[in-house]
Amino acid sequence: MKILVVNCGSSSLKFQLIDAVSEEIIAKGLCERIGINGSQMVYTPKGGEKKKTQAPMPSHVEAIQLVLDALTDAKTGVISSLSEIGAVGHRIVHGGEKFARATIITNEVMKAIEECSDLAPLHNPANLIGITACQKLMPKTPMVAVFDTAFHQTMPEEAYLYAIPYSYYEKYKIRRYGFHGTSHSYVSKKAAEVLGREYTTMKIIVCHLGNGASVSAVENGKSIDTSMGLTPLEGLIMGTRSGDLDPSIMEFIAHKEGKSVDEIMNVLNKESGVLGLSGGFSSDFRDLEDAYEAGQTASVRAMTAFAYRVVKYIGAYAAAMNGVDAICFTAGLGENSPLIRKLIGERLGYLGITIDAEQNNKRGEDTVISTKDSKVKVLVIPTNEELAIARETHCLIKIS
Repeated sequence: MKILVVNCGSSSLKFQLIDAVSEEIIAKGLCERIGINGSQMVYTPKGGEKKKTQAPMPSHVEAIQLVLDALTDAKTGVISSLSEIGAVGHRIVHGGEKFARATIITNEVMKAIEECSDLAPLHNPANLIGITACQKLMPKTPMVAVFDTAFHQTMPEEAYLYAIPYSYYEKYKIRRYGFHGTSHSYVSKKAAEVLGREYTTMKIIVCHLGNGASVSAVENGKSIDTSMGLTPLEGLIMGTRSGDLDPSIMEFIAHKEGKSVDEIMNVLNKESGVLGLSGGFSSDFRDLEDAYEAGQTASVRAMTAFAYRVVKYIGAYAAAMNGVDAICFTAGLGENSPLIRKLIGERLGYLGITIDAEQNNKRGEDTVISTKDSKVKVLVIPTNEELAIARETHCLIKIS
């Protein structure tokens, strides 16, 4: 069976066509600037060359149509007809407490996703648009929703509740939800496989480090805590997000600067993180790493603070699980920055960890980067959220 994986943003659409049996990527691509002038699609078939197509995409319907046309194109397509697509797997950011696992999309599921839009106003509406567009163009093809928040629904009450009046949880479901769940699930399972260990007996910390970043504690195959909260703003310092801070800072700045709550939230989401710490130099960790190596003070400050926050969460989650067997680095920064892994690893000696400098320089492959005598194994595991979505979609369709 071939699974089309769709990840819709407000003005973008990423896709992969995956063979569910061999797990090979048959084709992949990205539609950008949907609803904006200058929209284009980048499409790469397996074994073929990358092709860019400039085309109007006033909505996600036109974007999906371009994707389907590319997949079935007589010259560069990879399937002869849409009937070869057995199902479509949609990445959905927020499922609230309603969804603890992937589910086949029905009208009731669509309504529930819409009801969670207050919790993810930038993401869930775009995800729904993608589903509706696919349903319009592929009305007979099964659709599956795979939720970023689902993996973390196993967190115990003491981990997900905030110390605010309980009535706010009862009325509005204000609690920790966590994100990047598909990645945390995939990477933790892959780590057990690489180490030849039984997943359901391990204590694993996953560090999903990129422009958006989160850490999770996975004990015996279940997420028991994670750094992001009600929204993706909580937790680690990120590219432009502040991460953890004293809530009174919002009131303090509002009074000093004459800003509204919405304006302060914009600052915390889009002007903070390493961008803010570096004095506005960059939110791109590649720029910061180059500047760090050159000794630029602002970038050293930002990178050091970022690594320190990751170390704090690793320590907290080792305590929460009463130990740790493996620590995994993944996502853009976690997979590709030997520097950030070194800065973090240097502070983990109390866990009996030593990083192998030669192994730490490897990229793009599942690698154990700790020395053989390390008490805790440290790994780099390239994440594959699309494959994880395809697997869950295939599993659901098989049993439905």
